[in-house]
Amino acid sequence: MSATFAALADPTRRALLDRLSRGDASIGELAEPFDLTTRAISKHVAVLESAGLVTRSRDAQKRPSHIRIEPLVDIDLWLQSYRRLWTGRFARLSTELEKQQEQDNEPS
Repeated sequence: MSATFAALADPTRRALLDRLSRGDASIGELAEPFDLTTRAISKHVAVLESAGLVTRSRDAQKRPSHIRIEPLVDIDLWLQSYRRLWTGRFARLSTELEKQQEQDNEPS
């Protein structure tokens, strides 16, 4: 999971994953919206690939990249306990704010 978090730490790599979530793409296609060389994009894809977030295949002359969801599922599972923690805290805060609002609206 550390490699996944390290790969996701870079905003360019997160943007590349976002693009790949909409379908496979070549390095050239991935590079289009960026002010980066295809070599730089290729290096970013290599980091994503070594973290297990992306795989590449051969299709004639192309080597399309595709997203792998499994590492993201692992992160989501890990975050569930924190999500429950914050959901509980927000629910308690909401209850307290409602009580405060009721007290503020009581006639004096």
